[in-house]
Amino acid sequence: MRRSPRPEPGPEINGRLLKYRELRVVDSEGVQVGILPTRQALSMAQEVGFDLVLISATAQPPVAKIIDFGKHKYLEGKLGRDKKSKQQEIKGIKISPRIAEHDIQVAIRKARTFLTEGDKVRVVCVFKAREVTHPELGRKKLEVISNDLLEIANVERTPTLDGKMMVMILLPKQAGGAKKNVKAQDKQDNGQTVQDNRDGQDNPPDVTQQPPVSAQEQ
Repeated sequence: MRRSPRPEPGPEINGRLLKYRELRVVDSEGVQVGILPTRQALSMAQEVGFDLVLISATAQPPVAKIIDFGKHKYLEGKLGRDKKSKQQEIKGIKISPRIAEHDIQVAIRKARTFLTEGDKVRVVCVFKAREVTHPELGRKKLEVISNDLLEIANVERTPTLDGKMMVMILLPKQAGGAKKNVKAQDKQDNGQTVQDNRDGQDNPPDVTQQPPVSAQEQ
């Protein structure tokens, strides 16, 4: 039976540092206290309710810092989780320049799902044989998709022909834009409505007339 790998050991902390005769100490404010006997450094940390943590074992003498180790571990873990959650994937969708209306609506729904989950969408129109001599057909299909998704996506890469493929990349707009529109509409009274300016943001309630923004101005 294969054993699971052992977790990496954590930093040396508190009583484990007593194997060192002395340490160069940095206090909780980042100020260098100087070289102290290890027991004195440990007492100093305990007096303020913090921990003495080794941060450089190779220095002469080793360097230790007085910190709230529990809080440090929490913030370190939260930073790692936030970084992981913010990683953005690129989802792929393929179409053809002669895709049927039903199928292009299916592609749009898939793209909408990916975008609302915060992922980029790479839409590829694949040409066959002599279809590549009419790139405008593929460009029109890609524009249908991008125009249908204007309220939740920006075009990061306009349709570009690459061999027998035309590639377009859509980038999701700020999360929660659609929800803001719904909340704003609920707040309107006396029959006033919120105009959609095509970028996921609401117009101020006191604006009664505002020309719509064209796709070119996005």
